Amino acid sequence: MSEHLPQTYYLDPELLQKLGDLELVAREVVEGLRVGSHRSPLRGFSTEFAHHRQYAPGDAIRDIDWRVYGRTDRYYTKLYEAETNFDCHVLIDASASMTYGSGKVNKLEYAKFLGASLAYLVLKQRDSVGLSVFDSEVRAYLPPRSAMGIILQIDRLLRDTKPVQKNSIARQLHDIALLMKRRSFVILISDLFADVDDIMAGLDHLRFDGHNVVVLHTLDPYELAFPFKGTWRFEGLEGELPLTTQPERIREDYLAGINEYLESLRAGCVGSHVDYTTIDTSRPLDAVLSEFFASRASTLGGSSVGARL
Repeated sequence: MSEHLPQTYYLDPELLQKLGDLELVAREVVEGLRVGSHRSPLRGFSTEFAHHRQYAPGDAIRDIDWRVYGRTDRYYTKLYEAETNFDCHVLIDASASMTYGSGKVNKLEYAKFLGASLAYLVLKQRDSVGLSVFDSEVRAYLPPRSAMGIILQIDRLLRDTKPVQKNSIARQLHDIALLMKRRSFVILISDLFADVDDIMAGLDHLRFDGHNVVVLHTLDPYELAFPFKGTWRFEGLEGELPLTTQPERIREDYLAGINEYLESLRAGCVGSHVDYTTIDTSRPLDAVLSEFFASRASTLGGSSVGARL
């Protein structure tokens, strides 16, 4: 597919070349109609043999196993385990807190590049991908499609996305869950600046609906390490009052607080069978994605070619 890649802003051809043949493969049985690389309980016309069943009127003649007939003088049909595509929904948080960045790229821009790259990888393996952008409400929703043309729509939507002040992750996850028509693979890209219980309520809704859920917790390195020195005035990006202080005085309490928050969020995700990864926006995307898929391949027993999600 790379040779037919349309001109986009958020897809870097050099990055895609580095990613190579990384694949997303659904960890759980997913529903689908088209032959792909994901097993389905539906019996179909894939090339992977399941078992024989004695011929019954109405069965297709082409499915008769003539070799078995030659040995047994009885008609048996070959059943195959259908392999199906899955729907992948990429959810991007576009609230104002995502505009923070200590380097050249803020969290929102990083999330856009990350989401576009994941969308391309899904399409490359002939699966369907859609995109949702949310802040205080669901701003845009593109239902999943498997045609490469959706990359242009995703890119255009990401270019047009502008942040707003407030965010309500739990409510928006509930709303997005209601838009999904079948069990899917859901990737949430957000800084998750909200109450942990509220976040988990939204994620649990997705899980209870049968979706596979991955959280890519996207944070700036300064938010993780708090390396500020001197006297700083910190402006709230979502309506909080400004704070002028000397960071060295509050660093210990800040780090204790954010580590407690991260651990609480991680534990909540583990308890809800939601896959959680912290993303440091100072790291190159190809390294982040490669490590992510390698980790999943190791954890879930995937091969070196791809990673099971």
